[in-house]
Amino acid sequence: MGDFVITPKEDKAVTMTIRIDKTLQEEYNELSAKTNRSRNELISMALRYALDHMIVKDKE
Repeated sequence: MGDFVITPKEDKAVTMTIRIDKTLQEEYNELSAKTNRSRNELISMALRYALDHMIVKDKE
C-alpha cells in the first residue's frame, strides 16, 4: 500500500470588508436561506461571474 501523504493547505481566501446597501444584504440573506449556501459563497460566486462577463470600455 502507498504512503498517506498530507501536504500543507493553500489558504487562498482573504478577508475583505465592503459596504453595501441594506436591501442588497437582505436579498442575499433570503437567497442564502433558500439555497442553503452561505451569503459569503453566494457573493463570491456573483463577483466571479461579474469579472468573467465584464466588458471594460475605454473613454471615447
